[in-house]
Amino acid sequence: MTKFGASTAIRMIRQRRVVAVGLLYLFFCILLPAPSRAGGPTEQVRATLDQVLIITRSPKPQSQAQKEDLRAQLAQIIYPRFDFTEMAKRALGPHWGRRSSEEQREFVKIFAELLGKSYAERIESSTNQNILYTREIADKDYAQVDTKIVSETYPEFSINYKLHSVDKEWKVYDIVIEDISLVNNYRSQFDRVIARSSFEELVRMMKEKQS
Repeated sequence: MTKFGASTAIRMIRQRRVVAVGLLYLFFCILLPAPSRAGGPTEQVRATLDQVLIITRSPKPQSQAQKEDLRAQLAQIIYPRFDFTEMAKRALGPHWGRRSSEEQREFVKIFAELLGKSYAERIESSTNQNILYTREIADKDYAQVDTKIVSETYPEFSINYKLHSVDKEWKVYDIVIEDISLVNNYRSQFDRVIARSSFEELVRMMKEKQS
């Protein structure tokens, strides 16, 4: 074989290898599911809470304006992780279907502000605390991420997040603190108020708590 012929053969072999590797890569790309860019339930919850801890561990606000600014920052981080419509629907229970679309929208807005404020206040106290991620349970479009809040000064307590998948994002639809479901707790309170008075009275009371 001539020198030219040998070099040509080697070049052809290399080209075939490149094509073979490319086809093999394409084959596995088709067969294997693409990794989620957003991450799994624990990764997404952790990403949100890490941002929260950065804010809560910053210098403590002194003035009322600074406190309001802190809560506004927390809201910007927390709200996208929560499915407030689903939470409000579950908290209102059978009363949800009896309300008009306009009443439902108003209730979700008020409920989101009430729950968001309550959660933010709870998180604000976690300045000197650490979050441990102890377990993840996932079943198709539903998941639960269990955490423990540990501190040198206070007894540890658990906060578990129940989530469902919405447009490839894991959204919180309930929070369980020390085995007490926030949604179930709100539902019991809402049921009592509506049974004793009316849905309109419940909305009025929720608005008062915000002020």
